[in-house]
Amino acid sequence: MSIPFSNTQYRIPQGFGNLLEGLTCEILREQPDNIPAFAAAYFKNLLEKREETNFDPAEWGTKVDDRFYNNHAFKEQKPPEKENSQTSVKEEMPVTALESSEEDKEKEEKAAVKIQAVFRGYLAREELKKMKKGNLQEETTQENK
Repeated sequence: MSIPFSNTQYRIPQGFGNLLEGLTCEILREQPDNIPAFAAAYFKNLLEKREETNFDPAEWGTKVDDRFYNNHAFKEQKPPEKENSQTSVKEEMPVTALESSEEDKEKEEKAAVKIQAVFRGYLAREELKKMKKGNLQEETTQENK
């Protein structure tokens, strides 16, 4: 016997949603007559590909989800220090505080322009409402005369 309004929440295993999403996309794309047989063949093919390539889509989906929620799984790690300091590869220069502040100023300017445009639009709509309301009042007073 089940309780219709149960407060129980089940956890979906990591990567399982991505597997089902892939299956759903293929079902919608292929439109098979026998969906359970198609799903069995799909997962069998997926297992074969995973064994051949050592690529697990469930694990990949887990990392993508983890990146979305935590973002620490994909943070770049520091490259190992080079033993030979005289290399021909030029290292990238770090962004200076001045350059980053210029980028920040550009972002702030764009945001300010957008906010101003939205506010001007709001004022224009309010003015239009007042004009319409004034026109309606004039029409009603003319009709009453």
